[in-house]
Amino acid sequence: MKHNYVEMIRDANVYDVARKTPLDFANLLSQRLNNQIWLKREDMQSVFSYKIRGAYNLMSSLTAVELAAGVVAASAGNHAQGVALSAKKLRTKAIIVMPKTTPSIKIDAVFRLGGEVVLHGNSYDDASEYAKSLAIERTLTYVPPYDHPLVIAGQGTVGLEILEQANSEIDAIFVPVGGGGLVSGIGAYIKEVSPTIKLIGVEPAEAASMTAALDSGQRVLLNEIGIFADGAAVRQVGKENFLLAQRYVDEMLTVTIDEICAAVKDIFEDTRSIAEPAGALSLAGVKQYISRHQVKEKNFVSILSGANVNFDRLRHIAELAELGEEREVLIGATIPEKPGSFRDFCHALGPRLITEFNYRKSNAVNASVFAGVKIKDRESERSSLINNLTNKGYDPIDMTDDEVAKMHLRFMVGGPSSEDIKNERLLRFEFPERAGALMLFLSNLGSRWNISLFHYRNHGAAYGRVLMGIELAERDVPEFEEEVGKLNMPYKDETDNPAYKLFLR
Repeated sequence: MKHNYVEMIRDANVYDVARKTPLDFANLLSQRLNNQIWLKREDMQSVFSYKIRGAYNLMSSLTAVELAAGVVAASAGNHAQGVALSAKKLRTKAIIVMPKTTPSIKIDAVFRLGGEVVLHGNSYDDASEYAKSLAIERTLTYVPPYDHPLVIAGQGTVGLEILEQANSEIDAIFVPVGGGGLVSGIGAYIKEVSPTIKLIGVEPAEAASMTAALDSGQRVLLNEIGIFADGAAVRQVGKENFLLAQRYVDEMLTVTIDEICAAVKDIFEDTRSIAEPAGALSLAGVKQYISRHQVKEKNFVSILSGANVNFDRLRHIAELAELGEEREVLIGATIPEKPGSFRDFCHALGPRLITEFNYRKSNAVNASVFAGVKIKDRESERSSLINNLTNKGYDPIDMTDDEVAKMHLRFMVGGPSSEDIKNERLLRFEFPERAGALMLFLSNLGSRWNISLFHYRNHGAAYGRVLMGIELAERDVPEFEEEVGKLNMPYKDETDNPAYKLFLR
């Protein structure tokens, strides 16, 4: 069935619970990037996300019988709050199934709005399957987060407002993409009313389901996704959303976690508000687009889609923001173990701010150094810095893009292993973070092998991260790999990692 989305969006029933959010000019960003950038402030909704629009537009269309029976929904957080608030307004009950990895700020918000929360699975897809089974079992109406014409029309009111509020001709609108509800709704309105405006979708690189779908010409089910930007972590986009995206989306961009963190910082500096990772996706896309195409004096709109982020997660975001802005380089090097060598090495780094400096005496001859160096332009200064150190007799390695160096070694530099440690292998694990996750990991691993190194770090991140050294003879490798496979946790052998070889081996 073909829908007249322009009329549906104009008639959408959203303003009983939603507000027309401002289109704010981002002054600092605009000056720095030499383009005019506006932020559509959906973080200023009562539930701090645009999701209230689609949820209420659908739920307000339900019959009295359907409302009396109640509704059920699956959500990583923002849709959950939209459904819970809509249920409160419409005087019906709402059961919300949420992944166990959902930030507590989103779970608590649903409770405060009167929703019943059921935690199930480690991803949105796990929660969605369970919610659909509850709908059948308890005769509830399932309220999808994106794949429904009324939800799409509700989200499309964001695009309607942008055209009403813009006082300049818009060149492009950048939209965060998860399941596709927002980008398809905005596209269905914008492209019919003002077709010259470019519509650019932005996804996290670790959950790029729409990019994969558009590239292949059909919906794709991703095997694995990352959940750092949990509000956009979807393994497969919606059917109707995909069809609309095929028709209306001009380009898709994917951004890294570092780029997302940098965009969170940018938004804070311009607005003093704190976006959640998914909420900063589109601005990360704007910055990437400007850098890639070297455009100037264009008018870009970025959807600031949400601000439901746990406070303690900000530590993790802040740590990666400088790398995302490409203003920091991480360097490893070996320096002579003698008086004055530290001073000489700092001098070799040039007149730059050292953000981090770690080393430990490796032996009587050399010391291993870990340095974080602040720069203005990574493109030109990065290679210049490495070359300068090489020319002065050091043997530096660039660790700026090394995940082990960024997430672990910078916090645990301690020198190589002692001579009595044999056959050490280094493994990096990731698992969805929740209460008891670390103990579950250790219990499942068992005590068959001797652990020679162990580093666990999690400051509000979506994943718990473990770096582990284990003594493992070659004959035991098959048995070990079989046991580790039973953990059902992604892991990578980092034994040949250059940062590991320099500091710990």
